[in-house]
Amino acid sequence: MTLAAYTPRSLPESLKGLFQLALDLRWTWHHGSDELWRALDEETWETTRNAWLVLNSVSGDRLEELAQDPSFQQRYLEQLAAHHKFVNANTWYSDDCAGDLGQGIAYFCMEYGLSESLPLYSGGLGVLAGDYLKAASDLGLPVTAVGLLYQQGYFRQAISTDGEQLEFYPYNDPTMLPVSPLRDDDDQWVRVVVPFPGRHVRLRAWKAQVGRCELLLLDSNDPRNEPGDRGITSELYTGDPEKRLQQEMVLGIGGWRLLRQLGRQPGLCHLNEGHCALALVERAFSWQEDHQSDFQTARTATRATNLFTTHTSVASGFDHFSGTLLRLYLAPWLEDRDLNTDQLLGLGSERALTGLDTDDQRLNMALLALNMSGRINGVSRIHQKVTQTIFQPFFPRWPTEDIPADFVTNGVHTPSWDSPESDAIWTRACGQDRWRRPLQMSCPMSAITDEELWEMRRLQRNRLIGYLRRRLSSQHCEQNPVNNHAAACGLLLDHETLTLGFARRFTDYKRPDLLLKDQERLLSLLANRDRPLQIVLAGKAHPYDKRGKQIIRQWKAFSRRPDVEGKVVFIEDYDLGVANQLIQGVDVWLNCPRHPWEACGTSGMKVLVNGGLNLSQYDGWWAEAYSADVGWAIRPGATFEELRGSSEHDLSDARELFDLLEHEVIPGFYDVDGQGLPRSWLQRIRASMDQLTATYSANRMVREYVERFYLPMAEQGKQRSPESAAEILSGHREITRHWPRLRFGTFNVTEETGSQTFAVEVYLDGIDEQRIAVELVAEASEYGSRTVTAMAMKHPLSGSAHSYLYECSVPPRPEGHYTPRLRLHDERLNLPLENPAVLWLK
Repeated sequence: MTLAAYTPRSLPESLKGLFQLALDLRWTWHHGSDELWRALDEETWETTRNAWLVLNSVSGDRLEELAQDPSFQQRYLEQLAAHHKFVNANTWYSDDCAGDLGQGIAYFCMEYGLSESLPLYSGGLGVLAGDYLKAASDLGLPVTAVGLLYQQGYFRQAISTDGEQLEFYPYNDPTMLPVSPLRDDDDQWVRVVVPFPGRHVRLRAWKAQVGRCELLLLDSNDPRNEPGDRGITSELYTGDPEKRLQQEMVLGIGGWRLLRQLGRQPGLCHLNEGHCALALVERAFSWQEDHQSDFQTARTATRATNLFTTHTSVASGFDHFSGTLLRLYLAPWLEDRDLNTDQLLGLGSERALTGLDTDDQRLNMALLALNMSGRINGVSRIHQKVTQTIFQPFFPRWPTEDIPADFVTNGVHTPSWDSPESDAIWTRACGQDRWRRPLQMSCPMSAITDEELWEMRRLQRNRLIGYLRRRLSSQHCEQNPVNNHAAACGLLLDHETLTLGFARRFTDYKRPDLLLKDQERLLSLLANRDRPLQIVLAGKAHPYDKRGKQIIRQWKAFSRRPDVEGKVVFIEDYDLGVANQLIQGVDVWLNCPRHPWEACGTSGMKVLVNGGLNLSQYDGWWAEAYSADVGWAIRPGATFEELRGSSEHDLSDARELFDLLEHEVIPGFYDVDGQGLPRSWLQRIRASMDQLTATYSANRMVREYVERFYLPMAEQGKQRSPESAAEILSGHREITRHWPRLRFGTFNVTEETGSQTFAVEVYLDGIDEQRIAVELVAEASEYGSRTVTAMAMKHPLSGSAHSYLYECSVPPRPEGHYTPRLRLHDERLNLPLENPAVLWLK
């Protein structure tokens, strides 16, 4: 299906290309066209950073004037040429990527944080999805993303005079957002239909162009829908379970149907969190229709090319729905299918996780995604272990270490977060085209002097202070009678003072109040005349998070103390625009979540490119990145076994945080030489920028997904023809029939110098021995690390049909340390994800 161009207003003929430039969100990270939008309407551009809004609100007279302006015409034609060159240029994927992803990747997510001008996000999950898309565009990866176009999106925030968070839900006029309606060959608006109880819900389709990638968005606000259904896509992360299920039906079922309606046949489907799990079921239905098959064969055929990425750190964080609600809403969708609601519930039952046998069985969307996927990954090395722990109950009798969860540490789209000052430094050090090719893991800044590096930081801090003053002024600081006006308006913020930044979602486990655990000690840091500290805070609490709102009130009350005013400021309505300013200007980024609930924590990655330093909990990405050369860590070296997520470490972590600030961070910033330069501080900046920026970029992350997941999964998917899928399914059923009768016989060990030889008899009940792996397992102990050793089949046992003797030699350990097990062996499958059958001797 071809899609017609979107031209909502008339433009002078010589400026028609502005439509193309304004509708490509590449302007959110490539700033070559900024001068065009500034020339059209400087006030609107500086206020909204929305090129599409600027283009559609500027007067016709102004457009005619610019059409006759030779200077503007020259800049405009240069940007058109640059855009054409970008679209048609060779990329990493086209030139260097070995392998074929066919028609590419379908990427599903509940939220996308591409720009503050497209408010379809609430926090880290959406920003990660936006950065993924931008990096995929830079690298030329064929990605089509699917999401929802919210009429209101996440809430907008204000703080009352008593520190209470206020929530507002302004309407997002889609005609003023940088998106265009999807139209078919007949210039009709593309619509998708999803069956609901007693009616059909019509969904309008939109497109956001993200460089070389497309983001397709569905919206239920069709006038032909019932009033309640028009509001399905009204707000992000509603607290109403019924509405949340409706949204996930629209996203999953409607999203895959949209791809199918457009004739797209992506080779892989990547879910960013379990909200989108129904897309995998709808994908299987599509395969089933195409191949005139049954659902289980379709599920077996498609799951090899389904990837499920989870960012959740506690099982309670997954979406779950009651069987009663599921039966009401999914019955129309499953009508005439060979999958009913009870069978669907069985694919995502919470019983395995909770151990409860309740009448009202609940569907866990993460478990459904797990059961429909061929691979699963967490988003940092620690989070891999967290994910294995969460899903371990789903794999009974499998040790946590064997749970098939991999990890890809998140990364940030560096060009979206670098300041003009740091961009100039990086261009000199590493070249102008550095972000669009595979990033070098090291880019030494030998050509950059300490003076230039420190000047970069001073300019960034100065610009931040100016921004904070403007922002605080817009928060009506002059109208607040309880405050010192100069302090409330940011006039006491100092350009040369060490600036600490904290900007996250305000919720208890992120511990935004850790500095408030010892207010007298914090006061002494803020009041130090010779080595002062100033703090910038921002963040929203979920409307239903009472504890998060309480922490905001605590900070607001503290910031209004007479001895604190002007040294601690809270910026309201945290969004991507605010984040961009903060991460460019702060000297130190603070992140102090409670172990191990920080899945990754990408906010701290954003300061790397700008020479900001991290002071963070040893969790998520920072547990991989930290060394004393690049920043500071709270409780460095903490092991996963110590990370329990409780509040027991809050006070000790707070003390350690203050010790670091008092004895290392603040003295390091103010310890200057005869030229006024903090040489040790600059050495840390160099090391952080050089060693970490590329490693924790979305550029690296996307290439890792391609090389470690997409390409191997695509190859495995090619082996899942209708015939092979049916064969795999038949084999699975055969294994299921025989498995209860498999058993062990005699288990012996013989001692030799420096080794032990174990022999075990096994009865396989007629299963081909090549389909079974026999392994000897020893858990980690004082005698060595965990080992899993394959046992070789020596010969059948003549006295017993279907019985075999297996042997292996291993380093010696005391009796009882080694245990044999049987599991399925099949190179075509990702095990134990696709078949968790396992049998232990004891």
